[in-house]
Amino acid sequence: MSDILDGLDPEQRAAVLAPRGPVCVLAGAGTGKTRTITRRIAHLTSSGQVNPGQVLAVTFTARAAGEMRGRLRSLGVGGAGSVQAQTFHAAALRQLRYFWPQVFGELRWELLDNKFQVVSRAANRVGLSTSKESVRDLAGEIEWAKASLIGPSGYAEHVAEIGRETPQPADNVAQVFALYERLKVGENGDRLFDFDDLLIYTTEILRTERAVAEEFRERYRCFVVDEYQDVTPVQQGLLDEWLGARDDLTVVGDANQTIYSFTGATPSYLLDFTRRFPDATLVRLERDYRSTPQVVGLANRVIGQARGRIAGTRLRLLGQRPAGPEPVFAEYPDGPAEAAAVATRVAALIEQGVAASEIAILYRINAQSENHEQALTEAGIPYQVRGGESFYTRTEVRQAMRGLTEAARRDDLPADADVVTLTRAVLVPLGLSDEEPAGAQARARWESLRALAALVDDMASANPELTLRNVVAELNSRAESRHPPTVQGVTLSSLHAAKGLEWDAVFLVGLTDGSLPISQAIDAGFDAIEEERRLFYVGVTRAREHLQVSWGLARNEGGRPRRRSRFLTDDVVPDGSPASRIAEPGPVRRGPSCRICGTRLVGSAAALLGRCERCPADLDEDLLAELKQWRAEVADAKKVPGFTVLSDKTLTAIAEQLPVTDRDLLRIRGIGQKKLTDYGEDIVAMVTSAGLSKTAGQK
Repeated sequence: MSDILDGLDPEQRAAVLAPRGPVCVLAGAGTGKTRTITRRIAHLTSSGQVNPGQVLAVTFTARAAGEMRGRLRSLGVGGAGSVQAQTFHAAALRQLRYFWPQVFGELRWELLDNKFQVVSRAANRVGLSTSKESVRDLAGEIEWAKASLIGPSGYAEHVAEIGRETPQPADNVAQVFALYERLKVGENGDRLFDFDDLLIYTTEILRTERAVAEEFRERYRCFVVDEYQDVTPVQQGLLDEWLGARDDLTVVGDANQTIYSFTGATPSYLLDFTRRFPDATLVRLERDYRSTPQVVGLANRVIGQARGRIAGTRLRLLGQRPAGPEPVFAEYPDGPAEAAAVATRVAALIEQGVAASEIAILYRINAQSENHEQALTEAGIPYQVRGGESFYTRTEVRQAMRGLTEAARRDDLPADADVVTLTRAVLVPLGLSDEEPAGAQARARWESLRALAALVDDMASANPELTLRNVVAELNSRAESRHPPTVQGVTLSSLHAAKGLEWDAVFLVGLTDGSLPISQAIDAGFDAIEEERRLFYVGVTRAREHLQVSWGLARNEGGRPRRRSRFLTDDVVPDGSPASRIAEPGPVRRGPSCRICGTRLVGSAAALLGRCERCPADLDEDLLAELKQWRAEVADAKKVPGFTVLSDKTLTAIAEQLPVTDRDLLRIRGIGQKKLTDYGEDIVAMVTSAGLSKTAGQK
């Protein structure tokens, strides 16, 4: 018992030692909720209150379930035949496979891993678009409806009642929904089950088959639910059938981290837990072991502005770590300038010893990643994109680049054709429009195309003689220069995909009205805006020590002005405090100039080389070969990919510019103080040796 209780604070100990029966643990970010609930399970089993094999713990992601299983194994109560820790869907799948033959005999069913094709067939029959984005939005809407226990017949009326935005007219969605359900049933009665069906059918079997329910309830007697604020009505219905008339249930959650209502999740079950179970033990975990007091202070100020019923359960976090730096608030002229400044700060943190893998740049929508991918690439900083594809690998961007390439090859384009107009002519058929579309997938595609169009606008502003072929060459250069995903890299992630993760340093970027809160939330009203506030809160609480919050006054250089997020009130950024000093915009980043002709460089490849690609350069090919051989040996010794040492373009720049001092090396993009310390002596020695050899050869 002493081992189980070691290191627990008083509130965690109270949750662990609470008697069997209903227990509600309100756990703030970084307060050790997983540690607490796994220790509670270990206490219940080691004290003989429940057999380990009779405990079922459920959560929402395979990653979280895996972490819970690992913790339970370390406590001696995990593994086969012991406590089960699974996602809701994995638990339902296991139960359905076991009980189905008892109820339905030889009638067969198969799991439908991906509903895309079936939804596409249904949409086609109804006469709707079968584009990938349209079908994905319809599939997502069907998932939301089923998670919310809404069938095809009641769908249109329900969404009208709650004012929900739908990807297609509600009656059309209902038709697709109904046809989709019919298409899953074969001629012999065999069925295809999607993941929501696993929950629905398992619930129905337990509800209607008394013998099955008794067998299950004899097997499992104690239940634990993590992230209870994210439960959907269909999941709660299954949990109710698991419990029956019993109340041996521990739930853990934080209503102020509810950010998935678009999937059907609702915090109402967490909020109403003590009403349903008046005798429940309620424990609040507010000691934050993740973040410094400075980060915790900002988190409290952010969520302190929240309003409504959910806000009434807010937890005031108490930072337990030593003091750290104050959060930084920074304002920039535009998005590219913001990205460049963030990349500079990231490089500085890496030079100070913060691992690149412990740094994250978080944004509201995936299309915001492009500026940051570009800035990190130009700085020679590897990165990985989490929860979405890298900008230039997204389907719509690849399609756009193919369309632009084909247009650039045409011989019938007027010599004075406007490149911005030509670009939009290619992008409009792919989904670019003046109006923001409905549907999350369609909107994401639109945002990517809009970002691409804005990029071409910037290129045209910088170079009045820009041609479509120049545009294609630049886009290809940017696409090719992207670093492949690497675990050593900085993480780029949407705020939603960052939930449940944490880093030493976090940059929350693009905090303007229209981005956070996102524009459709502003249109939707109070509840949607409050969810965006909670999303901001989740982002803040991902940071352990370093935190920067920033925004650009325009999307692109010279673009339409925007205002900083309404969430950055004077109370959140108090006047006169060290954290409230807004960084001066500073000079607008115009980009590097060619070291040969002096014109502004366009493109990451040119920036790395330090010259226009059309300008001649004296490349020492023997030195380049020697540098590549040296890099291979260093990479092999460190067991890392070669590009994490120095990229090909950085080696080419060295072989062209022949740096012989530390200052010369630092002028080359891709070489910072740390790489100078690690490799500078070797590089200068090779360059010097190559110069001496060349001089001797000339003599």
